[in-house]
Amino acid sequence: QVQLLESGGGLVQSGGSLRLSCAASGRFDKINDMAWYRQAPGQEREMVATITSDYYTNYADSVQGRFTISRDNARTSMYLQMNNLKPEDTAVYYCNAEALRVVNVEGATVKRQYWGQGTLVTVSS
Repeated sequence: QVQLLESGGGLVQSGGSLRLSCAASGRFDKINDMAWYRQAPGQEREMVATITSDYYTNYADSVQGRFTISRDNARTSMYLQMNNLKPEDTAVYYCNAEALRVVNVEGATVKRQYWGQGTLVTVSS
């Protein structure tokens, strides 16, 4: 099992900044792609930003230029720097990661997606 622990959410005024963190722990050999998603009240969960194990990044149009996704050298932690926050950024933010585990001596692997519990970001106008 793999656990994803998010932190850094909170209440901020419009135009302010927050930094979210996500740390992976548990039983795995490698964390592949990681991503941040968010879900606002009454809306579907949407992708915010993604980062591969080779540090390639992708952003939703709505956050491009304001948010920056990154991960540490060990590639097991991920961050989301959110600047110039807007009320429409209010949502629960979820960490997502694909964990790989070697399951036998021949090197066969199993990949599985995991989700964090979410952290609430509230932006007041």
